[in-house]
Parts: sequence; C-alpha cells; structure tokens
Amino acid sequence: MYQYHVDNHAPSLLPEGFNFKLVWSDEFDGDRIDDQKWNYRLNMMGKRHPAWTDKGVKVENGFAVFSVFEENGEIVSSQLQTGHNFMDQPTERTMFGHDDLQWQIGKLHESKFLHLYGYYECRCRLQQKNGWWSAFWMQSPIIGASLDPKKTGSEVDIMECFKPNAVVAHNVFTGGYGLDMQRRSAGGMEFVTPPEMFHTFGLLWLPDRYVFYIDGKEDGIITENVSATEEFILISTETMGYRHKEHRPTKEAIDAARTGDTFLVDHVRVFDLI
Repeated sequence: MYQYHVDNHAPSLLPEGFNFKLVWSDEFDGDRIDDQKWNYRLNMMGKRHPAWTDKGVKVENGFAVFSVFEENGEIVSSQLQTGHNFMDQPTERTMFGHDDLQWQIGKLHESKFLHLYGYYECRCRLQQKNGWWSAFWMQSPIIGASLDPKKTGSEVDIMECFKPNAVVAHNVFTGGYGLDMQRRSAGGMEFVTPPEMFHTFGLLWLPDRYVFYIDGKEDGIITENVSATEEFILISTETMGYRHKEHRPTKEAIDAARTGDTFLVDHVRVFDLI
C-alpha cells in the first residue's frame, strides 16, 4: 500500500500497482452532515424502520459522530446513504390510469452519488459497547431486480462490526433478499490493538473481483457475483433486537444507549482508477 495525503487529514492507504484519482470524499470538516452528499436511510424493504432516526449523527471536531439513544420509547441510531434502494420506500395508494391496481413500489428518489469500480475507503473508530453494530457498505439501487449482478448489482459489505474491536467477514450478496439470494464471504478479524484506535477499511472494486483491505493489508478476495453497475455508499448503525420476531431492543442495546456509546467516522473517500 502507499499513502495518499490530504491536507491536515489522515492519509488514505491505497493498493500498489494502480493509479488513482480522488473523485468523491467527505472529511466531515463542517458543523453538520452535508445534505448535498448524504441523506438518512429511514425505511427498509417497504416499511419505516422503528429504530432508525435522522437525529443520530453529529459532526464534531472533524468526525461524524454516530450515537445510540432512546427516542419515543425506541432505542435508535442512524444510517447515512448517498443513494436509495427502490425496495425501501413504503408504498402509497396509486391508480394505474382508471384501473384499481397497486404496484408494490414506493416513490423513487434520485441518488446523490453513485459510482462504478475504483477504491472505496472509510477510516473510523468502532463502537465500544455491545448492543448495536456499525457498517461501511455499498448497495445497488435496483439490487434483486434480476438474477444478474452485472445488470442489477450486489450488496458489498466492506466493514461490519457486531461487537467491540472485531469485524466479521466481508460479504457480497446478490439476487435480492429472498429466495434467490446468494452470499459470498472472505476475511474478517479481531483486533489486538486498543479498542479506541481508528482503523481504515478499503475495497478495491475491479470488473472481475472485490479485494478487501484492513489498515492497508489485504484481507480477502471475492471473485463471484461482481457488480457491473453503479452503486451507492452507506455508513450505518443499528441497534440489536429489532430484526428479531419481537422487534424490540435487547438489554445490551438499552445499556449501550444509557452509556452514550458512539461510533466515529473520520473520512470516506472514493478513488477512480486512471
């Protein structure tokens, strides 16, 4: 890896053997989330998610600070995204001309940033408590609309942290989230460094493979179900328990909210191959 320096910010760790050009970034230098780059993800698979809020991220001292807290009787946190998945928006009553028909698709939205191939990087400090998780990932706006990931894309999980100081395997999902879903995995690790340390997670997305990096070192390759369509970026957090049958927070999630735990993002950068 070699370092790409940004003035007064931590350098990027870029793979050797390629030429890159920075095409999109957020260094979180302002005093609020830049709504020209991000929007809050509040819906999932056609329903309003009870544990996602648009009040869970602040920008302080050059970091996006994600928090978990109680809001209206729920334990909530936030997800940021640069685009929209067409399956997420709840449906509304519609008519097809004079016919009483209902398409199970909500209102479509323009994405703020979509990109194809290149290097994607996030430098962050993982959450310190159990009960919620964090992730840096990508998704196609039309994932699952066909069986071909080259046409309709994949979900690419660059980093997922379900417990302090550890990340699970990098995952690639395609075919949507139903009967045709396919999953491929590689890498993952537990850290021996202090939990308050920052780590850098990267993805080199090429036409024939995904190569994952942690702190400048290769951590797995996936060569199947590689997307050939533009995708959007997400930085997300979520409290444990809401995906269970009861859709209620776990005790650990409640405890994490009471302690004021945070997940910090230093930067997100996207590089083109040139």
